[in-house]
Amino acid sequence: MLSQTLKYAYFPGCVAQGACGELYQSTQALTQALGIELIELKKAACCGSGTFKEDSQLLEDTVNARNIALAEALNLPLLTHCSTCQGVIGHVNERLQEFHTSNPEYIQQVNGFLHKEGCLPYRGSTEVKHLLYALVSDYGLEKISQRVTRKLSGLKCAAFYGCYLLRAQKSVPEKDRYNPEAMENLFRAVGATPIYYHGRTQCCGWPLSSYATTQSFQMAGMHIQEAIAAGADCLVTPCPLCHLNLDSRQPEVEKVIGKKLGLPVLHLPQLIALALGVSPQELGLERHIVSTKPVLEKLGHGV
Repeated sequence: MLSQTLKYAYFPGCVAQGACGELYQSTQALTQALGIELIELKKAACCGSGTFKEDSQLLEDTVNARNIALAEALNLPLLTHCSTCQGVIGHVNERLQEFHTSNPEYIQQVNGFLHKEGCLPYRGSTEVKHLLYALVSDYGLEKISQRVTRKLSGLKCAAFYGCYLLRAQKSVPEKDRYNPEAMENLFRAVGATPIYYHGRTQCCGWPLSSYATTQSFQMAGMHIQEAIAAGADCLVTPCPLCHLNLDSRQPEVEKVIGKKLGLPVLHLPQLIALALGVSPQELGLERHIVSTKPVLEKLGHGV
């Protein structure tokens, strides 16, 4: 047991409360199973997914300074479960923390906008952390392994990190951001077998999907085919936007590449919670476009 309950200011983001509701559902189930306390930031705003800065860096900084200030008011780290949210908010936090000494006038400008809206000022006093690293670094792999009630033995999992988690911030809790191991180590902790393939740290293609759809789906198709060729039973991603391109759009991807794929794509908390004995229904595994039945059958779940 943990000597002290882990507690976070929880930033669920937009996609997990809409198109990927099962991510919100499974994050709640996983953290409850582990005894992690989440205080949801219900007044938080969309991080912008990197689009705000196309019009104004000040806009992106101000919106996300407000999000961070909500966590600071609770004296808690801000927890994300979306690689894109992590990359955007984490990058803003790094920028503004540096600006406290190098450009204090800019911080005053940001806080001036927050004050006009009746918001607390940004102080730069907390960290922004993805669920993946909260599990690996804060909770600990050994403790997670001890909580496993159904080892995922024989399940071959291919991580899909996505680009924002590994490259948006200057500081990343990996020895090598181009050859990360956090997800693979977590797979091992719950008894699954990690599968390595070339595309696991590359872009899923989602950012291109609105204006270069064919190229976006070709990228997604290439990654899925690589994982299948490497022997994966499923992809596992810490980003709901990656999940949308790899799972929700997989039928469209198949049409573009002219090849049947059918590879299940799980959200990270779904996989870990399965090993802790949480039921597939509690994790929303029936919501996926690509059926997760092959994964559940391999694990001995009745489907």
